[in-house]
Amino acid sequence: MGVAAEGRAGTLPLQHRDCPAGTRLFDLGQLDVRWEAALGTLWTYMTPLDRPNFNQPMLRDFQRWQAEIGREFADPEEGLKYLVLGSRFPGVFNLGGDLELFAGFIAAGDREGLVRYGRSCVSILHNNLRQLELPIVTIALVQGDALGGGFEAALSFNVIVAEKGVRFGLPEIAFGLFPGMGAHSLLSRKVGLARAEEMMLSNHLYSAEEMHELGIVHILAEPGRGEEAVRAYIAKNGRRQPGHRGIYHASSRSDPVTLEELNAIVEVWADSAMCLSEGDLKLMRRLAEAQIRLAAA
Repeated sequence: MGVAAEGRAGTLPLQHRDCPAGTRLFDLGQLDVRWEAALGTLWTYMTPLDRPNFNQPMLRDFQRWQAEIGREFADPEEGLKYLVLGSRFPGVFNLGGDLELFAGFIAAGDREGLVRYGRSCVSILHNNLRQLELPIVTIALVQGDALGGGFEAALSFNVIVAEKGVRFGLPEIAFGLFPGMGAHSLLSRKVGLARAEEMMLSNHLYSAEEMHELGIVHILAEPGRGEEAVRAYIAKNGRRQPGHRGIYHASSRSDPVTLEELNAIVEVWADSAMCLSEGDLKLMRRLAEAQIRLAAA
């Protein structure tokens, strides 16, 4: 889908700025990227081609996205201060892993396929936890449901802005699995191990308001006004951005989530997936079909 030809006032499609030859930031199939120089903000929105999940083409887009941001904004003089990720899919931030793909790997006995997928996910997540090694603050703009891997992805951002009424949850336990791509590591550091395990085991959907009370969502916005809330946050805190980013960088290093830890949990997740019953796989496929119907609607 790439970058649209027009944007809101003051927001330029990325190709309208001087870009290094060969940059792919404005040519990503399932990510819509815009650069707003006045705010030092790179806005990115997921634009799934069908189901709003982390399918393999979208993962490849995210890998390119991170690589090109690192190349494009390696010089601090380029002015990138905030990196924002949202979604264009109505009512959904992201529904997480590609369940249809998982079911196929499991049915075929392909444990390594699961591990490869999981490692791709946690590599992207780990880069985001490290702010791409850039002097930036990262913001998740959640304007629709963030479930499974969608919730895990949001947790990897410094700041979560969520519209009231959207839901967060980890539904994997419903079909005998657990969230294996960051939830355990991130939630246990944010709310404690016991509460993290409760959230992973309960299959409860939490409202943005509940997540705000837990301290996971930082800013609540009225429905339809999430982007406005992000802009207000940047306007209020832009002068303090060096201090904010310093705190977030220090936090990520005082209790670091390492790539080795994330990869080790992926291995446990893959082992657990290979133990699922045929009944579990049927439920997984039904959920995948529900995602397809949602996309069609």
